[in-house]
Amino acid sequence: MLMGRTDPLNILRIPFWLSQGVASFKRKLAEHAELDVKRLPVNEDVLKYIREEHGSGRRLVLATGADEIIASRIAKTSGLFDLVIASDGVHNLTSLAKRDRLLSEFGPHRFDYIGNSSKDIPVWSVARAGVLVGASRNLERAARAVTDVKAIFSPSLPSISTYLGAIRTSHWLKNLLLLVALIFDHRLYQVEPFLIALLGALCFSLIASGVYLINDLLDLGSDRTHPIKRLRALASGSISIQHAFLLLTCLWLLAAALASLLPEEFSVALGLYAVLMLLYSMVLKDFAIVDATALACGYSLRIYAGGLAIDGHVSPWLLVCSSSMFFGLALLKRYAEMTNVGFSDGPQSRVRGYLNSDANIVAGIGTSAGCIAVALLALYPFVVPWSHDRWPIWLASVYILLWMSHLWLIAHRGGIRDDPLAFSLRDPLSRMWGILTAAALLVAA
Repeated sequence: MLMGRTDPLNILRIPFWLSQGVASFKRKLAEHAELDVKRLPVNEDVLKYIREEHGSGRRLVLATGADEIIASRIAKTSGLFDLVIASDGVHNLTSLAKRDRLLSEFGPHRFDYIGNSSKDIPVWSVARAGVLVGASRNLERAARAVTDVKAIFSPSLPSISTYLGAIRTSHWLKNLLLLVALIFDHRLYQVEPFLIALLGALCFSLIASGVYLINDLLDLGSDRTHPIKRLRALASGSISIQHAFLLLTCLWLLAAALASLLPEEFSVALGLYAVLMLLYSMVLKDFAIVDATALACGYSLRIYAGGLAIDGHVSPWLLVCSSSMFFGLALLKRYAEMTNVGFSDGPQSRVRGYLNSDANIVAGIGTSAGCIAVALLALYPFVVPWSHDRWPIWLASVYILLWMSHLWLIAHRGGIRDDPLAFSLRDPLSRMWGILTAAALLVAA
C-alpha cells in the first residue's frame, strides 16, 4: 500500500510481478515501497526476550520470509542480529525452504526458533526448541507435537472499540446527509421514504469505512510519524494489515448487498462515491484546493444519492449550496492541520499540498465559501417552489453561519486537532448550534 501511495501506477504492475514468482514479487515491493523500518510496530515483550538472549551472549539470526532488503534494514536498525537469512528475489524463504536453509546453516536441533504461523511448523520440527508469538490454540498444539515450546507470547487482542475506531463509526453521522433530500422534498415524516434513506445512509457508511481503512493503509508511513495519527489502530499495530483487508472486504460486500435493495441509480451514485474517495486517498489529497473540491463533491454526492434512493428531486441550487459549504469545511480541516502541526516548522513546510505560508489564503477562501453557502441556503425558498414558511430556512442559515464562524475561530487558536465535524460532536457550543439548526430544518420539513 505504501508503494501505491508513492506511485499508484505500480498497482497495475502487481499482476506482472506476481507472475514472476513470490520471491520476485517481494523483491519488487521492497525496491519500490518507501518503508521506514524504524517506525514499524513492535511487540515489546518479544523484543525484550530477544534483547535478553542477546545480552546472554547467544548468536541471533533474523530468518524471515520478507525480502532481504527490508530484513537487512531491520537488522541494522535493531543492532541485535548477527546474521540475516531472507528471501532474495529468487528463493522465497518460508516453510520448507526456510527449514532447509537453517538445517544447512546449523544442523538439526541446534537452534531455537521464534515463529507465528503454520508455515513455521516444518522449521519447529528440526529446531531444538520453539517460541510462539500470537499463536492460536491449534497452532500451539501443532507446535508442541513437533518441538519443545519454551515460551509463548500472546499479544493483547484488539477490542471491539478498536475495530470501531478503525472504521470511524463516529463519522457515520455524516451520512445522515442522505436525509436532506427528504427535508427539502417535505417527506421527512413519511415512514417508508425515511427508512429507505436510512438504508442508503448505512450503505454510504459502510463504503466510507472501507475507504478510511484504505486511506490508513496508504498513509501508514506518515501516520507513524504524526504526533496524533500514530495512535490509530493500523499505525500503532493494534490491528494487523491482514485483518484490515478482511474487514474492508466484508464492509464493501455488505454495502453492495444492501444497495441492491435500492434503485439502480442509487448504486451508481454509491459506486461513483467509492471511486472518488479512492482517487482522493491515492492521488487527489496531495493537491491543494483539488483535495477540498473532491471532499465537497463527496458530501454533495451523498445528498444527491439520498434523492435517488427515494425517487425524489434534489435541486441543483441545493447541491451548489452544499458543495460550497463542504468545500469551506474541507479547507477548515487543512487549516486546522496547519495550526497544529506546521507553523512551528517554518513557512515552507507542508501540510499535504499546502505550504504553511498558505494558511491565511486558505482561511480566506474557506470562510468565503462558507458565507456563500449560507447566502445560497437563505435564498433557496425564493428559487424553488416553496409553499411553506421561509423563516425556518433563514434561521437554519443563521445558525450554520454562527457554527462555522465558531469553528474557524477555534481552528485559528489551534483547538481543532481532527475532523471539524468530529470535533463538533464533542464541542458543547457546536452541539448547540447543531441542535438549533436541526430543529429549524425539522420545522421546514
